[in-house]
Order: sequence, then structure tokens, then C-alpha cells
Amino acid sequence: MSKESKRGGNRRVIWRTLCYAKPIRWWLALAGLLALGVIACALAGPKLTGALVQQLYDYWAGDRAGGAAALAAAMAPGLLLLLGVYGAHSLFAYLKMRLMNQVVSRHFTCDLRIQIADKIRRLPVKFVDGTPVGEVLQRMTDDVSRMGGTVHDIIDTMMSGFLQIIAIAAVMLWEDWRLALLVIALMPLSVWLSAMLAEKSSKYFREMHRQSGRLYAVVEESYTNYATTKAYNLEEYNHRRHEEINRLQQAAEARANFLGSVVQPVIAFSNALAYILINLLGGWLIVYQGVAVGTVMTIVLFARQIASPLEQIANGMSNIQHATAAAGRVFDILDREEEPPIPGRLDREEVRGQVDFADVSFSYDKAKPLIRHLAIHVEPGQKVAIVGPTGAGKTTIVNLLMRFYDVDGGRICVDGQDLSRVSREDSRSLFAMVLQDTWLFKGTIAENVAYGRPDATREEIQRCCDEAYCDHFIRTLPKGYDTVIGEDNITISGGQKQLLTIARALLSDRKLLILDEATSNVDTRTELLIQKAMDKLMRGRTCFVIAHRLSTIVDADSILVVRDGQIVEQGRHRELLEKKGFYYQLYTSQYAV
Repeated sequence: MSKESKRGGNRRVIWRTLCYAKPIRWWLALAGLLALGVIACALAGPKLTGALVQQLYDYWAGDRAGGAAALAAAMAPGLLLLLGVYGAHSLFAYLKMRLMNQVVSRHFTCDLRIQIADKIRRLPVKFVDGTPVGEVLQRMTDDVSRMGGTVHDIIDTMMSGFLQIIAIAAVMLWEDWRLALLVIALMPLSVWLSAMLAEKSSKYFREMHRQSGRLYAVVEESYTNYATTKAYNLEEYNHRRHEEINRLQQAAEARANFLGSVVQPVIAFSNALAYILINLLGGWLIVYQGVAVGTVMTIVLFARQIASPLEQIANGMSNIQHATAAAGRVFDILDREEEPPIPGRLDREEVRGQVDFADVSFSYDKAKPLIRHLAIHVEPGQKVAIVGPTGAGKTTIVNLLMRFYDVDGGRICVDGQDLSRVSREDSRSLFAMVLQDTWLFKGTIAENVAYGRPDATREEIQRCCDEAYCDHFIRTLPKGYDTVIGEDNITISGGQKQLLTIARALLSDRKLLILDEATSNVDTRTELLIQKAMDKLMRGRTCFVIAHRLSTIVDADSILVVRDGQIVEQGRHRELLEKKGFYYQLYTSQYAV
């Protein structure tokens, strides 16, 4: 990418960030008025100080009439006014800082995070499948905070800094154009060096954010699967991964911070040079040109004061480059293509549960076809088992049923209605799911069971838990149904979690059911309870069961044997065994029959 295109891209990101701040524009305008108050006080301070110095000079250089008392009386109004000016300066600066921090943090960053969360809700499932959770978290937290810093730097630091420089330059020119030009002549060099160094640091900030996203992902993986890490003694391996990414991030951050930190010493040097020259030239003007001492003192104070906004601008440029890299990652999410809305409606109360796959084709990667011309017919209330080796396409069939992915060709119909013409919300409202990997959120037992039906009554929740054989163990918990999972050292076994998810599916009362074999890794007694609960759950529903242990689906109405995305065999358990085909091989390999 050329330098021009990079600059243009950065400018577009900055402009877009400011556009996102439009809802808080009136608060920003108020902050701007406070900034003008700060600038006015900053201009009045040196002017008043110069006048007081001139009074002192005139007193000591004159006949000192009236003595110290007269001098004190003459200077008292100016001193009080100067005290008031600097008091007002501190008050305006505090109010501006408080307003900017409150508005940016409470409104801008909060609203932006809500927008990102809403955007992710409308993105295809493949985005979540293909993006590490840690990276998404970093974009929603650190990167959004950096964008809030951008608004602060542009509106507050940069704009008020430029306004202050212009105002100081104008006042200095009014006081004495010769001394003013000496200060102003060195300012373009400082600004140019700041801009150049800030631009060079931008690529290192982008690399730093990229490595930071990788680090978030590694940390999330390590601690999400902490027991596995311990079991396989992978602590050293994870340590090396952390160390490698940390070193890459450290290298990029060191380069970026070095270039950013060089700016302030450069500006300080140019300001010190200007300060020395002003004092020398000012002394010569006082002696040989009759310039008032107060005027020179005013210019000297302004020369010292102009260093602050120059440093603000330099730091602002560096921070903006940092935040631009972060904003680009946030906009990458906000600009992703959403799932197109589908207006079609489907009344789930009228659904009987007939399902048809008609010549369905699908692949995650267009270069690697997975499912080709799949045809399935399922009558209402039937129990259909899907079996096959790992990677055969069992989960993909379920993903297509749930509209997590859309088919590339063909149709999936429920009661003859093409699901692709029905909204995804209505399509998914037909299905309940019980998966092998149970998922419970931090909340009460009752809230977890009612996840699919938040309006369910306590009596309905308890009835479904009783049917799912988990009411007894719930009542043994300290607070029963109001026990919060994950608090007060409350631990629930894997089998108990599975029973709760079955109760959740019972309460949702959907006509179609998807089951991923849920009886693995539990004791025999709990397995029997889970199997009995699942039998109740499947009663009267069209069920699709992803089977891993083939002994659990011997009573299925139809068994689909999937291999390389194709149904290679179909029938009941005994029929398939008699064929002695691929299903027979799978079954005998498990049970050595």
C-alpha cells in the first residue's frame, strides 16, 4: 500500500470516528466553549504578569514616590485579577476534562460497544466460528476505548491546542512583531517533525494491535481449557506461545513508542532554542530600541506557554495513530456483511414436523465440496439418527437445519414450506437443542432452565425439571431454584448440567428436536436418568439425533449413514446390519460383534 493510500485510509478512519461521535455533539460543543475559556485565561495571564512586571520596573527605575505601600496599593488590583484569572483557568480546565471524560466514556464508548454487540448478533455464524473469542473481546474493550481517546484527542487536545497557538501568536504579534516572528518561525519545524514521526509510528501500532489480538486469543484458549492444559502438562508449551507473541508485541510497541516519545524532546529543544533567542533579542531591544520591559516579559511568558499546546498536538498525533489502528479493527466488524433479512413468517403452532432435504448441496469452502445432492424425507414424529465417521458432515446437516449456514443449492422444507423463504428467527423457533457440550450461563437455576422461554412461570419450570429428573437435586441446593450457578462454590456435575438442558428443551416445547448424544462421560445411574429424560423429550417430536454410540439409536425410525457428505445407507438398525455395509463396519468396530 502506498503512503498516499495509507494517509487517505487514516483520514477516512478519523473522519468516520468523528461521525460516530455525532450523538454527543452538543456536549462536545460545550467542551469547546470551556476550552475557549481556558484559552482566554491563558492569554490574559502573561499579559497581566507583563503589566505587573512593568509596574515594578517603573517603580525601581523611578523616584519610588510613596514607598512600598504605594507600590502595593497600585499592584493589588492587578494581583487579584491575575489570581482570579488563574483560578478561572483551573476551573475551566477541570470542568472541560470532567465533561470530556464523562461524555466520551459514558456515551461514545458505551454506545459503540452496544452497536458492535448488535452487529455481531446480525452476522453469520461463520464469523463467530472463524474469529477467536479473545480477539472479539479485545476489539470490544481495548480498541473501543482507544477510539474514545481519539475523540478526546481530536476535539480537546488537537483543536484547543491549535486554537491556543493561533491566539498566542496573534497576541505576540500585537505586542512586538520582531520577537513574535522569532517564536513563530520555529513552530512549523516542530509540527512537521511531529506529523512525520507520528505517521511512521502508525504501522507499528497496527502490528502491535494485531499481536495483541493474538495474545487475547491465546490467553482465552489457555484458561478456557485450563484442566486440559494441566492434564497434558502443556504449561510450558503455552508459556512459550505467550512468550513468542509477547515478544512480537513488545517489539512493535517499542518501535511505536520510541517514535512517539521522540516528538516531545524535539519540541522541547526547539522551544528552548526559541526561549534563549527571545531573551537575548529582548535584552538588546530593551537597551537599544527602547522596548518596554513588560512587553518583553509578556513575550517570554507566551514563548514558554506555547510549548504546552505544541506538546499536546504532538502527543495527540501519536495517540491518534495508535487509535486509528484500533478503530480500523472495530470498523472491520461493523462493515462486515450481515445476514440479509427475510420477511417470510411461519407459525410454529401450526407446524406438524415433516422435514425434507431436496437436492441439497453445501460446502464451507467452495473449492472443497462437502454435501452434494442430499435428499432426506422425515415424517412428523419420527426419530432420525445421523451416524458416520468424524468429518462426514453430521454436524453440517444440523447447521443447515438450524439455518446457521444457508444451502448452496436445493431446498430444506418443513411441512412443505421452504425455510430459505422464512425468517431465521421463525426457522430456529421450531427447534430445541440438547448438545453434548452443555452450556449454562451465570444466573439462577430457574433462569437457566427458562432460557428458551423467559416468560415461563415457576410452576412450569418446576414441572419440566421434574420430568427431566433434576427437580430432586435442585431442591438439595442451598437456595433451590434460586441458586446462582458459579457462586458460593456451587458446583454442578456434567450429568446434572445435561439434565438441566433437557429441562430447558422441554420447557421451550418445540416441534422439532436436535440431539447430540448427551450420555457420554457420566456415571451409569446418571446415564439412565438422562436417557429416560431424553425419551420423554423426544415423545411426539420430530427428532434428529447425532449418534456417536450406535447402541443408543437401535430403536430409531430411520438411520442415515453419512460418509463424505453423502448418505451412503439408510434404514432401520437391523436392516442395515443385514446389509453388512458401511454401517455394519461402524457397528462391529465399536462392539466387536
